[in-house]
Order: sequence, then structure tokens, then C-alpha cells
Amino acid sequence: MQKRFLVFCVLMLQLCLAHAQQKPTAFFDSLLQKHAAQNFSGVLLVAEKGKAIYHKAVGYSEFANKGTLQETDIFELASVSKQFTAMIIMMLKEKGKLNYDDLLEKYIDIPYKGISIRHLLTHTSGLPDYQDVMDKYWDKNKVAGNADCIAYLNKYAPAKHFEPGVKFDYSNTGYLLLASVAEKITGNDFIELCNKWIFSKLNMKSTAIRTLAEKAATRNFAIGHLYIKEKEQFIRADSFPSSDYTIWLGNRKGPGRISSTAADLLKWDNALYTNKLIKQTTLQDAFAPMKLNDGSFFYYGFGWSIGHDPVLGKVVSHTGDNPGYKTEIIRFIDQNKTIILLNNNAHPNFSSIIKEVTAYLKANNERK
Repeated sequence: MQKRFLVFCVLMLQLCLAHAQQKPTAFFDSLLQKHAAQNFSGVLLVAEKGKAIYHKAVGYSEFANKGTLQETDIFELASVSKQFTAMIIMMLKEKGKLNYDDLLEKYIDIPYKGISIRHLLTHTSGLPDYQDVMDKYWDKNKVAGNADCIAYLNKYAPAKHFEPGVKFDYSNTGYLLLASVAEKITGNDFIELCNKWIFSKLNMKSTAIRTLAEKAATRNFAIGHLYIKEKEQFIRADSFPSSDYTIWLGNRKGPGRISSTAADLLKWDNALYTNKLIKQTTLQDAFAPMKLNDGSFFYYGFGWSIGHDPVLGKVVSHTGDNPGYKTEIIRFIDQNKTIILLNNNAHPNFSSIIKEVTAYLKANNERK
């Protein structure tokens, strides 16, 4: 057993040394081409100290016409959007407009009491899923927004999953309500707030919360695809019933719906090392674990999963998953290294790419 473990350690060391000896461009080119040969389609950006050391695309913006995917193409971010919603809330906190321990009922008429802004930010509210309610009762010939979802939560009032602060349970409802809280406090539409307070300020010109019509009119929008085994090909995700909710819930704000490019996400990443949006002391709350009612901690902050890598130090990250899309941003904040991966054919190799890029960064960090 010890011999096997020793052999494993030697192999891992050899892998790390091999990674470290390759220049970034050569290594990442080889990595992307390997996965492109298995039909992976997406954009990879790797940055160190605010600069992209690699930024390339492989695959197709649309598989039917074989349109070549470009680095500048726009992707659905899905739940990566949540960190922007959390930022709006932190900006309101810094402006003195709210406190994290304010109760939700102070701002929104809702049948669930005792839930704080902090509970919403950290997915510890126990709220039911608004999408389940809307799926059961909403007229899908109409397009629902936040006000509609809140009205239906009030009307049908499904039971809470648990009392606030008892445990972590990922909640899109919480982030929808956070966007509505921001609207209530400011009197402005959440889309306007994101545009004015974040996207414009950071010159994120390709980033927006777009309607379906706006996406269709955007020439460089990467279309999400799903692989259909029977046809042995990738088909547009929006041609399947599984994508229908993106239409009849097409006006919701807060949990998702931001679309962007890898380059714009690097601007966002860079801003988080500065005081351009909020003070660093305010931002640290986003990267702190949530203390549950029993005194234990869950390692999710405000729109970020929190971890620690033995080589690269503190890491904050978030994934996104929409029909046809997979997205992730990983920030090794102690080393100022970042991985951004955007994928428009929901490829099973997505996690493998993330692991291989991380292994390369670790190997290079050890060599330095």
C-alpha cells in the first residue's frame, strides 16, 4: 500500500514538473486543442496580476452554421451573475442604505418572516424555490419578472424548507429578492443599477442583463447547445422544453441573466483588488464564511464559494449553469491569479479543464 502511494506521489510530482516546464501559451493551447478534439466549445482566459497570460477560443458560436467562436463572444453567465447582485447590496450597505441584519420584511411584503439580508446573500434563508411555484401556477404565455414571482410567493406561500440560519441550501429565490430589495431602496430598476454602478464604471462594454430580443440582435452572442445522442450532434438549447423557463421567466433579475465576455470578467476581477467599487474592508464580508445558528460555518460568502488551496492560498469562485452553458470564475486572491472558463455546449469535460489549468498554476507557483 505504501509503495503504491509512493508511486502515485512520484507520478503527481512528474506531472507538476511537466506543467511547470511548459510555457503558458504552449500548455494551454495543447490543453484546449485536446478538449476541442472532443467537441468542447468555449473561451479560456487565465490571468496573473491583472494581465491575461492566455485568452483563446475554440469551437463554434453556433454549431449549425459552424460559425467560429471568438474570444470576444458573449456568453450567458448564469449563476456567476450572483456576485454582481451581491455587489449591489454591498454598495448599498456602504452607502448606509441597509444593514446585512435587516429583515427582508422591512423592504418586501413576503409571507416569510425572520429572514435577514445576510441569510439571502449566503443561501441560508430556507426559502422555497420561486421557479417551482411559477412552474405550477404561472401562465407561460406571459413573461414573468420579479414582481410577478413575489406576488405568487405571497399568493401560494409554499412552506419554508427550514428556519433561517439553520443550514446552507442554494436559493435562487434569495437572490431574486435581493435585486428587488435594491430596487425598493433606490427606486431604480436593477438593470439600471448594474449598468450605472458596475458595468459602466468598469468599462464592461459587452456586459448587460439582456432581453431575449436583445440577445438575438447581438451579433457576437454565443448560442448555448446540448448534445443529442440520438442525432449525434449539438442542437441549440433554446429549441428544447428544458429551456422554456428562460422565456416565461425572462424578466427576472438577481439570480442570473447577466451575459458577458471573458475580457469583461477580467475587468471585474481587477476591480475587486481595488477600492473602485467598494472599500476592501467592505469586500472582505463577501469572502467570509457564514456562521450558522449552531455555531458551525459554511464556506459561502456573498455570491462566492470560499476555499483554500495548499499552494495558492485563499480561493473564491462561482459556477454557472444554464441550458447549454457552463461558466466559472476562480480567483486565487492571495496570488492574484484567475481562471475564467465560458462554455456554450454544456460539455462534460468542463471540470477537467478547470482542474488541469489549476494544476498548471500550482506547479508554476511552486517553481517560483
